[in-house]
Amino acid sequence: MTPGGALRVAMLSVHTCPLAALGGKETGGMNVYVRELSRELGRMGVEVDVFTRSQNPSIPRVVPLGERARVVHLAAGPEAPMPRAEIHAHLDEFVDGVDAWRLTRGAEYDLIHAHYWLSGVAALALRERWSVPVLQMFHTLGRLKNRAARSLGELEPVLRLREETRIVGASDRIVAANVVERAELLRAYAAHAPRIATIPCGVDTARFTPGDRAAARAALSLDERPVLLWVGRIAPIKGLDTLLDAIARLRAGGAALTLLIVGGEADEPENGHEAELRERIERLGLGAAVRFVGPLPQDVLPTYYVAADVTVLPSYYESFGMVALEAMACGSPVIASRVGGLVTTVRDGVTGFLVSESDVEALADRIATLVADTDLRWRIGREGVRWAAQHRWPCVAEAICREYASLEPGATPHLAAARCYD
Repeated sequence: MTPGGALRVAMLSVHTCPLAALGGKETGGMNVYVRELSRELGRMGVEVDVFTRSQNPSIPRVVPLGERARVVHLAAGPEAPMPRAEIHAHLDEFVDGVDAWRLTRGAEYDLIHAHYWLSGVAALALRERWSVPVLQMFHTLGRLKNRAARSLGELEPVLRLREETRIVGASDRIVAANVVERAELLRAYAAHAPRIATIPCGVDTARFTPGDRAAARAALSLDERPVLLWVGRIAPIKGLDTLLDAIARLRAGGAALTLLIVGGEADEPENGHEAELRERIERLGLGAAVRFVGPLPQDVLPTYYVAADVTVLPSYYESFGMVALEAMACGSPVIASRVGGLVTTVRDGVTGFLVSESDVEALADRIATLVADTDLRWRIGREGVRWAAQHRWPCVAEAICREYASLEPGATPHLAAARCYD
């Protein structure tokens, strides 16, 4: 505990910084999760230091994240972007850096909260030094991703699978984002059921909120054609090829649609998969119907969700589907693949619709139905807003605090003020 009695947490996000721009190869929902959770925990009185590997030697070493929360950039290998599997070889240096920070600042941590498997490896090493509990969240699981892989190049390495198994067996507590992930931890990783807590991801309902559709469309220079929105990392597993084929099918039937693709790497817009998608767009004759918007900051995204008639997530795997939750919070109907966490994030027929992954015909039919039915879109959008309200970040942080208290009993009275408020 800090001198004032507050709980102090070492939050590990080794491979990606919560402050990084979204949409690139190494950024996405996990960045949002770590950032928003840390800020909310800080508001609740928890001291949070988020440790991440520096990818740029010119950035500040310490960046305030919010009340009682900050990001600490530590050198571990070259201070440049690096493939995830290669970071594993530099984890000893990262662990030494975290421990040196603790020693030089006299910062004693009550527990370690690790995100993703690389952070889990570092967390177990730090536990050996500090003798404090580890709470682990994976965000994605290697075995689930491998079952969804479309090519050999998308398979996760054996190193990851081996380390995930070790982390599952050794962690004091594991947070699963949904019952699908929990079931996989039990079935494929032999997790101990009482150690797993199921806590959904969250959404900022002050930022992501319904708005004026006409004003949003005008701001984005959109005409009256129905607008489909896709948001995420441009990667094969995200299923954009299926969506493009579905749009081609609809256009062949006479439908006029616009697709906005939000995401991609700002520093390398012509990466391999994006180039493949652009070639596919030209081959299908969709050049006039598809717009690559690029990565966007979170405060700009709501305008796109509000402007869209439908937000589509045709992924082959999603651990949770934070984009779906953001869209629902803005009142945008969602069509998503029936995979992973999307089966619980999207309530089929209530807040959106689920279709089988890779099923071009089913996806096209569902898009056509929603686009043609204004009343259905309104009803689905309204229910989505209500559903998203149950996933506010204060609710998530309160649930996480309860897990902290189960690992650090002395923290209980200091977390008493943490409540899910309106």
